[in-house]
Amino acid sequence: MKKKLIITLGVVVTIILVLGVKFYMDEKKLDEEMIKVVYSDEAKEVFEERLANLDPKAFTEEGIIHSYEIDEESIEHNPMGGIEVRLIINKDSEMYVSYTMSKYNGKLSGGGVVISKELAKQTGIGGGEK
Repeated sequence: MKKKLIITLGVVVTIILVLGVKFYMDEKKLDEEMIKVVYSDEAKEVFEERLANLDPKAFTEEGIIHSYEIDEESIEHNPMGGIEVRLIINKDSEMYVSYTMSKYNGKLSGGGVVISKELAKQTGIGGGEK
């Protein structure tokens, strides 16, 4: 009786470990795929187009937005679908924009957006003053 209990317990622990490793590997693969998408040329086009919509003079001397960098720590799967990512503007953590990146009809696009208070103020978005 005791031997059966030990064997059963061993099998249960093994199953839990195998499932845990599988879950971890699936998460790691998903993370790698999301990072690959966010750093793709297609994503770069979407980011730059969207930033130009916020600031028509973006990436010029007259513009508010001169540069952006991807906040790699912010990249995560959105439970509703897509990838959440934050762009830090002009190396200023107070100025950022977050997008939900999704594929529609095989084309990557930036869906939902969150603009930081400081960036909204500087660009005049949402009634903020420049």
